[in-house]
Formats: sequence, structure tokens, C-alpha cells
Amino acid sequence: MSLRRRVSRALRGRELTWRYLFNRRPTLAYRFDGHRLGAEERRVAADLERNGLAISTVSALLGSTALTALFDELVAEVRSAEDLRRDEILRAREAAKSDVAQTTGEKKFLLELLGLHPVLDPDSVFARFALARPFLDVANAYFGMYTQLRHYNVWRNFPSSGGARTSQLWHRDREDRQILKCFVYLSDVEADSGPLTYVPGSHAAGPRRAEPESFLEAGVRRTNDEQMAKVYPPDTWIRALGKAGTVVFADTRGFHKGGLVEGRDRVMFLSMFTSGASQSDELFQRPRDLRVPADPAVAFALGRPGSAGTASS
Repeated sequence: MSLRRRVSRALRGRELTWRYLFNRRPTLAYRFDGHRLGAEERRVAADLERNGLAISTVSALLGSTALTALFDELVAEVRSAEDLRRDEILRAREAAKSDVAQTTGEKKFLLELLGLHPVLDPDSVFARFALARPFLDVANAYFGMYTQLRHYNVWRNFPSSGGARTSQLWHRDREDRQILKCFVYLSDVEADSGPLTYVPGSHAAGPRRAEPESFLEAGVRRTNDEQMAKVYPPDTWIRALGKAGTVVFADTRGFHKGGLVEGRDRVMFLSMFTSGASQSDELFQRPRDLRVPADPAVAFALGRPGSAGTASS
């Protein structure tokens, strides 16, 4: 890695330079926007600031009839898509059962319903749901700036053989200094459904700085339960259990794991927000003629990553 890249990475890891050098424009624009949060959004943002994790429900966050109807539309669209791919889902479930590989880095226990790189379509129910104002407002409030939507998809996790691997082991995501993922449960997630498990306070703004022992799996640093327990006892971990309609916000820069299903499949909608300065690859196929709305928060969320969040903007 060149000296310039090393310096840039170091500066992006520091709060002040990350915010006021690389993300100056979205930070200042958000600060002077006059935004207001509802009571549930304020609680969620406060929990995120304190723990790196917050749990709510669709009904508590969305509230209004129009937004609740949007969730119903999402559920119907997912059911329709799964009906069309029923044979593929059955094959994927069987492949997950027989998969005992430990080092390939593949996630045969996970089917991404919209494909690896969904087309970014603002008119689709997936984009409209990901950018529903309660979700976007929580993301912007937690970052203290306008954020960018970097990904959305529908995940179905299957029971698998061979023990925990890849993201089923403890890890941190690396896309940005803060990374907010929003998981909306489309099925009940119980203890045997591979719930997201999180070490509260291990995010960048949190007080927990100890690093557990780790090992490399397919070139990625991972930690198992025994190693994590030596640093953070299991009774301090948060398991995000919940019924369909549960909403889990997590800053995945904190230590987390999930998806080790032993019982019923886990089905959920996922969206991810980062700052505009994130240097990670975008996980969308971006149309050339993407329609960007007038709302500044939504416009920034749909903007091309890096186009408005850099020091030169």
C-alpha cells in the first residue's frame, strides 16, 4: 500500500478528519437542514449511539397507514419473488445441508433473493422501503450527516452443516468508520434461527476497545465464541430475537455474528448506509439514467458514492 493510501486510511479512521475533511459537505448540510425526529426515532438513535445496536418494530417506527402499507407491499413482493424461485430455493437449501467446507469463504447457507448486485431502482418497493423516512432519518441522525444507501437485498439463511464459518463467526465490517445496517425480519427469528448477536459498545463511538484473539479464514480475520468470551462474557452479548416485523439497526463496525441457523430459516430485508466518503465498492448495478428526487436527504442517499462526500466537494 502506498504512503498516500496509508495516510488517507489513517485520516478516515479519525472522527474529526472523517467528518469534517472527507464528509464536510453532508455533515454541514445535515446540520443546517432543520430535521426533526419522532420519539421512536430519537430512542433508536440514542440506543445506537450508546450500544451500536437498537431494536424496534415496523409498527413503532413507521406508524402511519401509508408506511405500514409499504411494509405489506414489501412482504407481498418477497413472497412473489420466492414463489418464482421456489426450485432454486429448494436446491440452495439442500446444498447448505451438505456443505461442510470451512475455508472457502463461500456462504452456501445464504441466498440473496435479489442477486449479488441488485439493480438500484428508486421506484421498486425495495428502494422505497429502504429509504422510508424513519429509516433514513435514523441513519442520518446516527451519523450526524446525510448518508448514502449502499445496498439492499432480501436474505434467506438455511440450516447448514460443518459448524460456524464466515459471517457466522465474530467479525467487524470495514466499509467505513460507521456502518449502519437495518435488518427487517420477514420471519420470526428465534434462538435456533441464527439471530444477529452483538457486543454492545464495541462500535467506534463505544467504550469497549479490547480486541479478542482471532484467526484468518480465507484471508478474513474471524473470532470464535470461546475467544470472544475471554474478552466479553456471553452474558454481555445481545441476541436480536424477534417476531416478523422486528427492526434491528446495527453499526457493524462493532463485533457481531449471525446466520448460524439450526432450526427454521431466517428471512429478512437488509439495507446498508455509509458516509459518502466510504471507499468500499458499491453493491448495486447503477443505471445510467437514475432518477434522483428533489428531497435532499433521499437525493444524497441515492447519489453515486464518493461524488458528494469528499474533501474537494
